[in-house]
Amino acid sequence: MSERVRRATVEDAADLAWLAAVTFPLACPPGSTRADQQAFIDAVLSVERFTEYLADPARVLLVAHDDAEPEPIGYTMLVEGEPADVEVRAAITLRPTVELSKCYVLPGHHGQGVSAALMAATLDAARRTGARGMWLGVNQLNERAQGFYRRSGFVRVGTKHFQVGNRLEDDFVLELTL
Repeated sequence: MSERVRRATVEDAADLAWLAAVTFPLACPPGSTRADQQAFIDAVLSVERFTEYLADPARVLLVAHDDAEPEPIGYTMLVEGEPADVEVRAAITLRPTVELSKCYVLPGHHGQGVSAALMAATLDAARRTGARGMWLGVNQLNERAQGFYRRSGFVRVGTKHFQVGNRLEDDFVLELTL
């Protein structure tokens, strides 16, 4: 396998929406219903929303490809600026900051180095924004993702809530010095 990471373009919107619809449910806690997950996907991870994200100068989206496959195998999204969430603003300690809003890899590619390559490229992109820190929210029951983020250098600094459909989830807020 030969993977590569590049900045996404508007032409990637449909592929990113497909990838998000496949990978987002994997990060949801066991009590999350398929209906709640689908409501979130429809509202936040549609082709239209990715088209908006890709046009937003405060966002950087990266996409990972495996040369052997036509579809993307992973993606990340950074969001520059002060967090809108009060719980996050109170928890993070580094300013200026950038949010790692999305970080997903197809399950068939877990453990193959794709996540590490994608994270390295994402950290480089975050540093280029001029931010001193990067933060993210991760579900408190998603131990696999938490382990990956710890290995990447993130530390837990607080908690926040995250709405998925009709369900309010509990997330840890993690932060990394850039």
